[in-house]
Amino acid sequence: MKSIEIDRTKRLHDEPETGHNRFQPDIPALLEVNEGEEVVLDTLDGIDGQLGPTATEADFASFEAGLVHPLTGPIYVKGAQPGDVLEVEFLDIIAQPQAFSAILPGLGFLRDVCTTPFLVHWQMSEGWATSPQLPGVRIPGAPFMGISAVAPSHEQLRVWAQREQDWINTGGLAFPPDATGSVPHHEPVATEGLRTLPPRENGGNFDVKQLTKGAKLWLPIAVEGGLFSVGDGHFAQGDGEVCVTAVEMGATVAVRFRVLKDAAAFSHLRGPRFAHDDYFAPPEWAAPKRFIATMGLPIRDDGVNEGENLTLACRNALLNMLDLLQERGWSREQAYIICSVAVDLRVSNVVDVPNYVVSALLPEDIFQG
Repeated sequence: MKSIEIDRTKRLHDEPETGHNRFQPDIPALLEVNEGEEVVLDTLDGIDGQLGPTATEADFASFEAGLVHPLTGPIYVKGAQPGDVLEVEFLDIIAQPQAFSAILPGLGFLRDVCTTPFLVHWQMSEGWATSPQLPGVRIPGAPFMGISAVAPSHEQLRVWAQREQDWINTGGLAFPPDATGSVPHHEPVATEGLRTLPPRENGGNFDVKQLTKGAKLWLPIAVEGGLFSVGDGHFAQGDGEVCVTAVEMGATVAVRFRVLKDAAAFSHLRGPRFAHDDYFAPPEWAAPKRFIATMGLPIRDDGVNEGENLTLACRNALLNMLDLLQERGWSREQAYIICSVAVDLRVSNVVDVPNYVVSALLPEDIFQG
């Protein structure tokens, strides 16, 4: 069994031989493995340890966005060639005992209305996360890796960088290549490497909470060896991760690879697919068993109907859930964190024009007493 071990007291730039924080095909592999071989990888938390157990909101001022996300890898899988499909089986995901969630101004789905910095420190024990910042809340663990990816080709790198710049040029929010904090810090990676925040066709930061132990992920391979990397462990998350953080943790993940060649079942694969042969979490939480929910419609505050605007429906479902939690005595900041780590956003319909519906489901059993 092969592995990559890290020193969790150090930042990625102190141990560049363990990983990277940009996507670029020239980043050399750190490990070479065979198909079917079990590989164990230590990972740092998604922001490279910048908000450790003693951090406070005052530390947000020195937050370095360029350090997000430290990934362990790349892993070269023997026999993998462009055009093949890499199957990644998650054999185990072991959480570190401490984690955080945070409202980082300027980020998150409601970044225009939730602008107050807020930091939650979690302690994990016996499968639950608890925090003094959210007294009486207990979040069940279902650990998964927020980022799993193969390397892009040079052509993909060029096309994806341009389309994201085009979005920025229209006034949209994205993060273009930037050498600040880049690991590796040499050229052409530093100035050309893609940032890790958005998921893309090669995988990446999709934050799909169903990718727990036992899940399989399929990724289209664009470079020899695939060059697989992983990071951004989450102990738990609501579908949506709305404040931009889940229960963010360091982790140790065990994976196994298969290379699928000329697989008819994947002949139309344009991006990631995933599957699970069992419940991704205990069924009473995956469903969940007891919940209360709010709905959102694509109707603005001024009463104007923005028909078929699923984003607006989602926003309204979430705002309505914040109101519900505040009615119960939680602050707006506490409510936003609860939504990010425990509330599932569900598309309820996309046919009842003009008003699509998004629902926000809150599991009642996270509240003790």
